[in-house]
Amino acid sequence: MAIADVQRVSEPALPNGLAQLTALTREDLQAVNKIILERMQSEVALIPQLAGHVIAAGGKRLRPMLTLSSARLCGYQGRRHMALAACVEFIHTATLLHDDVVDESHLRRGLETANSLWGNKPSVLVGDFLFSRAFQVMVQDGSLEVLKILSDASAIIAQGEVAQLITANDTETSEADYVGVISEKTAPLFEAACRIGAVVGERPSAEQEALGRYGRNFGIAFQLVDDVLDYSARQADLGKTVGDDFREGKITLPVVLAFARGSEEEQRFWRRCLEDLEQRDTDLDRALGLMDRHSALDDSLDRARAYGNDAIDSLKLFEDSPYRRAMIEVVEFCIERAY
Repeated sequence: MAIADVQRVSEPALPNGLAQLTALTREDLQAVNKIILERMQSEVALIPQLAGHVIAAGGKRLRPMLTLSSARLCGYQGRRHMALAACVEFIHTATLLHDDVVDESHLRRGLETANSLWGNKPSVLVGDFLFSRAFQVMVQDGSLEVLKILSDASAIIAQGEVAQLITANDTETSEADYVGVISEKTAPLFEAACRIGAVVGERPSAEQEALGRYGRNFGIAFQLVDDVLDYSARQADLGKTVGDDFREGKITLPVVLAFARGSEEEQRFWRRCLEDLEQRDTDLDRALGLMDRHSALDDSLDRARAYGNDAIDSLKLFEDSPYRRAMIEVVEFCIERAY
């Protein structure tokens, strides 16, 4: 796989909310992409082939960009943050590979998933390979503090995956339970990505904690907006299919709120569709109607906005700079992309 193939996903036409962050980290991100390409190589040809498929389709490199921008926000002028940003992307990609196997997904961002193309066993094993590569890079960095942050995040993410499996298709899931799951499944890598930027910058613990809070709250907001988008017409504008979560019986916050506020008859509808997966052609439209009736999407966005505001507040500890402004703008973009 050529370097250009790995870099291509980092250089799409970007909305304003991402453009500044991408511009500021562009040079560093090119170095990160080169590290990713080098470190995913193997004598076993299937490994770079399968890993390259996922990484090249992996979106806009948001998590690595957070590592890069956090380090620069803290005044760091070295190169350690580049390899660590690659670690973050390897961990993220490994979780995507495992998620798609667990969820039996066949499409991601409009492309066939690795498990759909190569099967479950290769996908799981290449995911393990990428986790291992990430830890090799961490060890080479030599910081026990960085190793602890990223290894703790990996353990919490795995715990969140199991927790999500337990609550899968369970319409009795509470809002607190659901937020607890995404606080373990999605938020830890955002938090770790930002915190290690302050660590390599040798900033005091207060700044490390502040960047950790920024990442954690941003991660939760990001996932909540994703939950809303799955039931939004904006999803079609983004080239994605509306209602994938519904068809898979996933319990997300809009479902939790609509179910809790619904009548007994409405709750029977949700159980049939999401627990029993007995769905009819008109059920998605009815689900959207119930969410509208009970303000489930609007209220989910309000929760996301609150977490986003908390993330932005965490940056008050830092002096104004292009990096600080870009990190604020990317949170605001995350929320507004649902409209």
